[in-house]
Amino acid sequence: MKITIDQLKSTHMEAANEEGGLIRMDGSTSIGGLEGGFSPMQLLLAGVGGCSAIDIIGILEKQRQDLEDLTVEVEGDRQSVDEYSEFTEIHVKYIFTGDLDESKVERAINLSLDKYCSVSKTLEKTSEITHSYEIK
Repeated sequence: MKITIDQLKSTHMEAANEEGGLIRMDGSTSIGGLEGGFSPMQLLLAGVGGCSAIDIIGILEKQRQDLEDLTVEVEGDRQSVDEYSEFTEIHVKYIFTGDLDESKVERAINLSLDKYCSVSKTLEKTSEITHSYEIK
């Protein structure tokens, strides 16, 4: 796995993966940024939500559930440690649309966060990761 990051202007950067996917990153205006992209810490939260969503979609498909749509909201609280900050609490909220069996949704979420999602497994070393969900 390789990511290449190019500086566009000041702290505004563009990250590219080997497949050609692009993400813009930037710092806050307080450090000279343009706020023209995700901060690196926001990318971590997006990684948790995206990784878990991919897992859950696959699990629900295997369970033959009728998932019409999935929205994931991720919030994180940070704490300063020495010269940096780390997430101490992360909450993931899943909003499902479809004709879904609630017990299968719960199982899919738990399998993702507790077993399959590499991002949440990495961040759980410093963060308490909680979740909630609703089915529309």
